[in-house]
Amino acid sequence: MARYTIDLSLLKKNRDFRNLWLSSTISLLGSMITYVAIPFQIKELTNSYIAVGLIGAVELIPLVVFGLYGGVLADSMDRKKLIWASEAAALCFTAILLINSLQNHPNLTLIYIVTGLFSAVDGLQRPSANAILPRLVGHSDLPAASALMGLRSQFGSITGPALGGIIIASFTVGVGYAADAFTFMLSLIFLWKVGAVPAHDGAEKPSLDGLKEGLRYSFSRQDLIGTYLVDLAAMFLAFPVALIPFWADYLGAPWALGLLYAAGTVGALLVVLTSGWVPKYKFHGRAIILAAIGWGIAIAGAGLFRSLPLVLFFLVLAGASDEVSALFRGTIWNQTIPDELRGRLAGIELLSYAVGPIAGQMRAASIASVSSLSFSVTSGGISCVVVVSLLALFLPKLRHYNVETNQYAIREREKRKNL
Repeated sequence: MARYTIDLSLLKKNRDFRNLWLSSTISLLGSMITYVAIPFQIKELTNSYIAVGLIGAVELIPLVVFGLYGGVLADSMDRKKLIWASEAAALCFTAILLINSLQNHPNLTLIYIVTGLFSAVDGLQRPSANAILPRLVGHSDLPAASALMGLRSQFGSITGPALGGIIIASFTVGVGYAADAFTFMLSLIFLWKVGAVPAHDGAEKPSLDGLKEGLRYSFSRQDLIGTYLVDLAAMFLAFPVALIPFWADYLGAPWALGLLYAAGTVGALLVVLTSGWVPKYKFHGRAIILAAIGWGIAIAGAGLFRSLPLVLFFLVLAGASDEVSALFRGTIWNQTIPDELRGRLAGIELLSYAVGPIAGQMRAASIASVSSLSFSVTSGGISCVVVVSLLALFLPKLRHYNVETNQYAIREREKRKNL
């Protein structure tokens, strides 16, 4: 079984990576509590599908604008410092939500404003958080590093929503916000211990021309653009997370709110824990396409039933499929993109793996408001299968991507050997 077990050796041998991993794990745990608390609080204040779905609309523009700018910054300044500053800003915003929740009549507009600010600092941080890995670990260790960051994601995404659901049900959303603020403080301590990751010598100041250079590079590679398009289609068409506060009531199990949030990440965690095979599988593009189709099938299945066990089962399958896609997308990005462009490309990647889910929440809420929750979920899953299948037909370079023969992967391997 050792060949299928996740490789934990990087946590032992690489101090900077270990501290980064601990910092981001703790931060994500708290952030996922707030991830549950915000839509729950808005639902309690409005009891409206549209009001909850509006979270996505509020997040979308700041994430796009600051995500692209954050990518440019990541190639022109110390990536560790940028991550630290954005974590500190998020701590302040969480404190605002906490204070607002303690009022007799919490301000709904303020919740939306802070949600948009969260999205902006998230956009600034994520390109650096993704681009920092190739600077902390060796080229051959990147698949293992991606798997460990996946483990972090799934641990936080499972434990955070479940813990958030328990806290909200047992206490108040305010206690949830307070818990998130505490985790940010711990995260900043571990992040401080990570060594500096300065920009390359000769790195240019942030500019529109720098962003254009990153865009030109991404569009010059069909395999790279393909990873963005497949994930964007899957998330936009089949990401019904905005419906979960209503889904629990629809299933007659309001107590299962945390379970519904966590189910997908259970499947993802199972994949991560058995990810030892990932570095040995060379057809990364094929894995991404099949995983996205599997995601759509599983989401469609979840919408067909009104049985909590069956819905949870299909959501677990969906999460497993999504994690397979994420592992191979991350490996392609980290093993083939030149480091001097890695930040800008990470900002572009953000548009696929973050904007897709946000827009997907808006789509799911809108369809549910004019039809039904079940139709919104199932039709989205079916649409995902159809669109991803069509994209696969028109993206042969992604479909046939082989890490052993891909010219960009070979070039980066040779470059890292000479460092």
